[in-house]
Amino acid sequence: MENQIRTRDIKLIPIGNSKGIRIPQKLIQKYGLNNSLLLEETDKGLLLHKKEDSMLSWEDTYKSMADEKENWDDFNTVILDGLDGEDFEY
Repeated sequence: MENQIRTRDIKLIPIGNSKGIRIPQKLIQKYGLNNSLLLEETDKGLLLHKKEDSMLSWEDTYKSMADEKENWDDFNTVILDGLDGEDFEY
């Protein structure tokens, strides 16, 4: 059985300062959608995915953090909260 691509004409509806779409109840039930979806931008357009409830693995979490290209230069800065004159035993 071939995968059949089905298209639907939908309209953007105002939601505050944004716009949204309505997904028919039959499709929500068919695909087991909940309150959260993933929106993927592709070369061909936008693609909605069902969001899985599973957590990322440590490896996937690391990759995701690395992709953010955050500046961690000040990460090694220590705030002593007034303890800078205290002696600590190691």
